[in-house]
Amino acid sequence: MRTTVTLMFAGGAAAAVLLSTAVAASATPAPDPKAPKIFGTAFQTDPGHDFTKGLTPRRDGILRGWITAVRGNVAEYEPIRWRKGTVTEGRFEGPPEGDVTAFASPIAKNVVFLSALGCGSRMAARTVDDKTGLGAKRCTRADLVKRVKKHHRPALITVKQGEIVRVQEIYTP
Repeated sequence: MRTTVTLMFAGGAAAAVLLSTAVAASATPAPDPKAPKIFGTAFQTDPGHDFTKGLTPRRDGILRGWITAVRGNVAEYEPIRWRKGTVTEGRFEGPPEGDVTAFASPIAKNVVFLSALGCGSRMAARTVDDKTGLGAKRCTRADLVKRVKKHHRPALITVKQGEIVRVQEIYTP
């Protein structure tokens, strides 16, 4: 009897340690994903993503891309790359015609939209962090939706748990 109680106590203590370790690991916030080069000249890949299954969310992380369409609460977006120019500095471009490299994710209700050109539809004021060339003015979710319906603006798009949680525009004159 004494051996059984000792084993039960030892087993219970081990389970408590495992449970507390699991809870501590889940409570620890995940590290922020590393941002890609802003003016990278290659399209970012998404290893393991099956593009034959239609438009689905990208894995968690930051994509250099632009939003190409918004339908209801879901945004379609694709990777972009910087193409150096001969007459100008260059421009961003998406995948070639016929390429199926695109994603679709819901836009989070509390999405952080950092604009490089001010809020509203006018896009008149330059609101850029001069050190990074990224948008610094926080605008509303409605501003983001209006903006992307009219223009494909280059941005760093952050996806967490299948949702777009942050869009930070890349300034291009």
